[in-house]
Amino acid sequence: MAGIFESVIRTSPLGRWYIELTDTMKENAEPEICLDVYEYADKIEELGKEYGGAVEVIWSSDDNVTPEQINEVRMQMNAYEAEKEAQKDGEAHMPDGTPNFSSE
Repeated sequence: MAGIFESVIRTSPLGRWYIELTDTMKENAEPEICLDVYEYADKIEELGKEYGGAVEVIWSSDDNVTPEQINEVRMQMNAYEAEKEAQKDGEAHMPDGTPNFSSE
């Protein structure tokens, strides 16, 4: 059975976005706060282990989150996925041309 996670983009009082991640399969689950996409990916992976890595994510955002903030999250997610893909393929450079220091 796949785990279902709710990911809500929110804005702090200082105007910085963060992602609140909640496991909807657990009653009274405490939300996890993720300040960047790397932390978010780590928490999804960690929480998803309970479901054998099979997860479904439902995205939303608060009303006070700007389109620019949503776009920033989207761009960072895309960059993260491209980085992971480059590492998996053992490429010497990331799609943006920067060196992939973790490739052999």
